[in-house]
Amino acid sequence: MARIRCDFFSEALGMGTSMTVLLPDRTPAGIGMAGGAVDGDPPVLYLLHGLTDDDTAWTRRTAIERYVAPLGLAVVMPQGGRSFYSDEAHGNRYWTFLSEELPEVCRTFFRLSPRREDTFVAGLSMGGYGAMKWALRDPGRFAAAASLSGALDMARRREHPTRPTDPAVMHTVWGDRPVSGTDDDTIALLERAGDDLPALHVACGTEDHLYEDNTRFVATARERGVPLTVDFSPGDHDWAYWDAKIQDVLAWLPLRRGDAG
Repeated sequence: MARIRCDFFSEALGMGTSMTVLLPDRTPAGIGMAGGAVDGDPPVLYLLHGLTDDDTAWTRRTAIERYVAPLGLAVVMPQGGRSFYSDEAHGNRYWTFLSEELPEVCRTFFRLSPRREDTFVAGLSMGGYGAMKWALRDPGRFAAAASLSGALDMARRREHPTRPTDPAVMHTVWGDRPVSGTDDDTIALLERAGDDLPALHVACGTEDHLYEDNTRFVATARERGVPLTVDFSPGDHDWAYWDAKIQDVLAWLPLRRGDAG
């Protein structure tokens, strides 16, 4: 695969930013590495980082490049700051950047399939929240969306911060604005979701401090009759868990595997 650290100017953010991108390659595999590509423009997974990370975290702390190499799948890992992938009250327009600008920039820079059936999103923690929010707000863009240890009940977390950094982050992102019932509330988005949703996957460790957020999200989905794959199993909020579970997500994605070469 090709791994690219791409520095570019964002109109939405009004500043330079970066993304790490993995692109499939048909060349013969190196020692110990599989290789693969699909016919035509490759499918793409937007893979979002957590609150304390950046666009390099997935490649530094997991073997994501090795996992996707045989799948013919491109992976786009954007820089999201500490924004919860939102247009911040006292910061920058990260939701606009993610949901509007980034896909267009990527299609300008790289050969990526524009088809819904070839487009996926996933993330961990803050990125799990971002992935579900993006999929529920723009369901026609994605075939599948996955959250690993996601902060999936931000309305409750906004009202009851649980960690020392939370109040400052919440103030930067939302200021005096409420989250409950808005388009930043994934529970509310799920409650009013239509029928044409992407496939949804929720995974969280039972020892994770965000486990209750995930159980509430899943309970709401089941009450609303929204189908989703659920993986609640032993695990904490750490990279050992995410490295294992991203492999499950990749196996679950509805990829054009039959075309891989």
